[in-house]
Amino acid sequence: MAFAADFEILFERLGGELRGAPKPAPDLFGKLIASACTRVAVLSKAGKTTRIGQLIEIGAWTEAALALVELELPAWKLRRLIYEDGEWLCSLTKRPELPTSLDDSADGFHEVLALAILQAFVEARRIGVADESGSMVPRIWQASEPTLCCDNFA
Repeated sequence: MAFAADFEILFERLGGELRGAPKPAPDLFGKLIASACTRVAVLSKAGKTTRIGQLIEIGAWTEAALALVELELPAWKLRRLIYEDGEWLCSLTKRPELPTSLDDSADGFHEVLALAILQAFVEARRIGVADESGSMVPRIWQASEPTLCCDNFA
C-alpha cells in the first residue's frame, strides 16, 4: 500500500513540474526518465535507447516524447492529439478499439505538444502502477449522454 502511495506522490510531482514547465528541456526529460521509467534503464544497456538520447540532444522534443512512450509503454497507443483554445490534448490508451466514451485513457494537457505527451505518459504510468498494486479503486468515466435501459423484462 505504501508502494502505491509513494508512486502517487512521485507522479503528482512530475505532473506538476510538467504543467509548470514553459518548454521541454534535457534536464526535464532526464528527471522523468530517471524517476518514472523502468524499461529504459534495462534497454539502455542493450543500446536501444540511443535514439531517445539523440532526439533530446537535437531538441526534437515531440519525437523524443513519442519515442519514450513507445519504448517505456509498449501496450499503450497514441489515441489522439488535439489542439484547441491554445492547448494540446494528448490521449494514450491501452484499448484503441473502444469508443472514446468508453475508454479509460491517460490524458495530458499543455500549451506545448511535447509536454502534453509527457503529461499523458506520466498519467499512463500512474494508471499502470495503480493497476499493478491493486490497491486503488478503478477509474470510472462519466457518461456524456443519458443512459437508457432497453431490456425487455416482460
